[in-house]
Amino acid sequence: MANESAIRREVGTVALMFTGLGSIIGSGWLFGAWRAAQLAGPGAIYAWIIGAVVILFVALTYAELGAMFPESGGAARYGHYSHGSLVGFVAGWAAWIAIVSVIPVEAEASVQYMSSWPWPWAHGLYVHAANGQGELTVPGLLIAAVLVIIYFLLNFWSVKVFASTNSAITFFKLIVPAATAIALMCTGFHWENFQVGIHGGQHVGNLASILTAVATSGIVFSYNGFQSPVNLAGEARNPGRSVPIAIFGSILLSTVVYLLLQVAFLGAVAPDHLQDGWAALEYSSPFAQLALALNLNWLALLLYADAFVSPSGTGTTYTATTARMIYAMERSATIPKVFGRVHPRYGIPRPAMWFNLLVSFMFLFFFRGWGKLAAVISVATIITYLVVPISVMVLRRTAPHLHRPLRVPGLQILSPIAFVLATLMLYWARWPHTAQIMLLLVLPIPFYLYYQGKGGWLDFAANLRGAWWLAGYLVAMCALSWAGSTEFEGHGYIGYGWDQACVAAAALLFYRWGVYSGWSTPAVLAVESAGR
Repeated sequence: MANESAIRREVGTVALMFTGLGSIIGSGWLFGAWRAAQLAGPGAIYAWIIGAVVILFVALTYAELGAMFPESGGAARYGHYSHGSLVGFVAGWAAWIAIVSVIPVEAEASVQYMSSWPWPWAHGLYVHAANGQGELTVPGLLIAAVLVIIYFLLNFWSVKVFASTNSAITFFKLIVPAATAIALMCTGFHWENFQVGIHGGQHVGNLASILTAVATSGIVFSYNGFQSPVNLAGEARNPGRSVPIAIFGSILLSTVVYLLLQVAFLGAVAPDHLQDGWAALEYSSPFAQLALALNLNWLALLLYADAFVSPSGTGTTYTATTARMIYAMERSATIPKVFGRVHPRYGIPRPAMWFNLLVSFMFLFFFRGWGKLAAVISVATIITYLVVPISVMVLRRTAPHLHRPLRVPGLQILSPIAFVLATLMLYWARWPHTAQIMLLLVLPIPFYLYYQGKGGWLDFAANLRGAWWLAGYLVAMCALSWAGSTEFEGHGYIGYGWDQACVAAAALLFYRWGVYSGWSTPAVLAVESAGR
């Protein structure tokens, strides 16, 4: 508790909401409209709406727990409170992977935009490839590494410096996307583009492509920024009021911005560039290249500047939140104690920051393009949404007397809906992405067992009982994704339509099992005894 008290509560409601906005409107706005159009064509508009609806359902469950447990890195702790250390470890690991990998992807986004600068040396920073899977060159990677270090330094001394810097950056980030959408729509807008199909010809609605765009184009990756206010709740002056306002305000405002941008992008592309459809449309800096094609040189310059500001604001935000998540995982006694050390003067978990910096470099050099890393992050992000809807209902049963500054009405209905929608998004990500990410969740289990052994296997049987539902869920979802329809890259043993019905039915069964598996864990009993 001494370390927790060292974390300073200096962030107000507006700064907390700007933290969410700063996380949501990052590199996603620079590339998300283009990647969604590649996957879904004009249906990308519906993909952003579906994504916002799903995230709002998930966010409702986060809001109650975020206000209830105003802890730094709180999202990494909820499964620990409801189901014990094993579920908490897996959920925390998934949440951390999904967020720490955002830091390098934001740096990559800045350099990728930089590659279209009108100077020969800039063109050598990025190599194009089909389907948005291009890569940064070695010079591009080195520049991206410098940007990651800058994000690190902006957070190294004070959360107050971080909050004030982020608010200023986020204000700029709201203005530039709005100006971009309006300028493109007013200068060159082609309504006929909305009739062009994904692979050319006449556009025909393709629900499977729209749903895949929700899961993998960067939509979930962008909206996941709503978690930043949750993870910084421990530094909020009035978390019961600030956390829900910050979560819902950031989602709603960013949805409006993203819809404007998607419509503007679809209409601004020159029709002769769509001979082979939206899937063949290749850009390194989408909006800047559109601006130059329309002779909007002032807008192109503004976009080149914002290509550093927007991703840097998000990278700075995630550098802060990932350190708090590592700090929270240490409090669950599943990683080394050194990561729980908070600087007595600056109130920052510095060892956690150094560790995240190292991991960011690893992601940077293994996934060298925005499209590649954004797809991986999107699927990992969906995994993080699975435990919270169950945890919030378990805690209503096992800890009914804990103070709840925000009690979400109708949560008995909203939580299973959120869990089913998150499960469907996982399925929409397509095979074999689902299996690859689930394998990533299993890899750190030996570390958990090591620390359990050091603790004398305390409550291990109870922790294992609380985790069987999650193990069964991961196996079942892999099997359904493998056997599902070819529209989602499955093997076609389950037809299209029926596959999603089976996934939804299985999700409801595992939701009930997960809620039933919750128990009065030592962690939640400790909170109750502390009188929080």
